Amino acid sequence: MPALTLTTRAKLACAYSGAVWGVFWMPLRFVEDAGIAGAWSSVLFFLIPSALLIPHQIVFRLGQVIRGGRQLQLTALVAALSLGSYALSVLYTDVIRAMLLFYLTPLWSTLLSRAVLGEPITRIRWTAMGLAFAGMLVIFGADIGVPWPRNMGDWLGLASGLLWAVTAVRLRSDRANHPLDITAWYLFYALILSLVVAFIDLEGASPLPDPAAAVSSLVWLVPVLMLVMVPGAVAAMWGPKFLDPGIVGLLFMTEIIVGTATIALWAGEPFGGREMAGIVLIAGGAVLESIVDVWKGRRGGASA
Repeated sequence: MPALTLTTRAKLACAYSGAVWGVFWMPLRFVEDAGIAGAWSSVLFFLIPSALLIPHQIVFRLGQVIRGGRQLQLTALVAALSLGSYALSVLYTDVIRAMLLFYLTPLWSTLLSRAVLGEPITRIRWTAMGLAFAGMLVIFGADIGVPWPRNMGDWLGLASGLLWAVTAVRLRSDRANHPLDITAWYLFYALILSLVVAFIDLEGASPLPDPAAAVSSLVWLVPVLMLVMVPGAVAAMWGPKFLDPGIVGLLFMTEIIVGTATIALWAGEPFGGREMAGIVLIAGGAVLESIVDVWKGRRGGASA
């Protein structure tokens, strides 16, 4: 069996990372059921990996972090702002609207990569984005129409997608910094942002959590985060270094596929023909360019 190319491995990494975020709701739901509500659940999620990764950075990778300098920290900060904006959008608008507005990312990534990196925009890319957006609207948009921003939460969802597109472009142009370094600081900045939001919203949806509930959650939360979520975050920082940012945005839409399926299986949400049709369209958009590339490669090999 031939070894996978670097491009193929990068695509798989992005698809895997999206899939991981598609099951993110499950531990989040368990934490909320344990009594840790609102932004404090995000604080706990980011505190655990930060508490383990940042000391590792200082003790073992301080030289690499210093050499990374402002470029490393800026990329990590933009990624954290994207995640923070998305988390806030979920608090202040409907989850479906937040997801729809965030996943305009492939469009922003494609336009930014064209303007900043000079990447071409092909007809196949437009077709792939059309398929993916159609699938997303089939799953989520049939009942709410076109999700034009109409409140602060909507605008934050839109901003989070734009910020992630900027992150993808920065990762594409920065191959010097190690993905683990970017991940560690990205999660640390996300922790800081979550703390700020939690304290601002202390009298609203984010009351102080019960310390006993937080401690009891660590037994299962630590292995889940370190063995599943952190590898997904590292994959999200590695794969985009080797791919057109527009492709990255499409591949991350595996989050919608996995999220729709797992919510149907474990949360009792409906899953029928509409959801299946949407998943097929999104998957088709995500892999269309790869299929075309394989077909062209085989055709070229046959003609040779």
